[in-house]
Amino acid sequence: QVQVVESGGGLVQPGGSLRLSCAASRSAFSILAMGWYRQAPGQQRELVASIIRGGATNYADSVKGRFTISRDNAMSTVYLQMNSLKPEDTAVYYCNVQIVSLGGKTDYWGQGTQVTVSS
Repeated sequence: QVQVVESGGGLVQPGGSLRLSCAASRSAFSILAMGWYRQAPGQQRELVASIIRGGATNYADSVKGRFTISRDNAMSTVYLQMNSLKPEDTAVYYCNVQIVSLGGKTDYWGQGTQVTVSS
């Protein structure tokens, strides 16, 4: 079992910044990709940003130029720097870790962290 632990959510005013962190309890050798998803009330969960083992990143159009995904040197912790936050960024943010093993690929999720952008 892989533990995925998120931190860093909170309340911020429009235009402000937050940094989310996500740590996976697994060696980076078995991690294919890590990413952040979000789900607002009444909406489907959507991809915000992801980073694969090789380092390539992918962003939702709505956050390009404002959010940056990065990882630590051990490549088992991923960060999401969120700048110029807007009220529409309000959601529960979930970290996703994709692990490869002899059984194939498996997705693990964190418990979610609330991000609220409001004045």
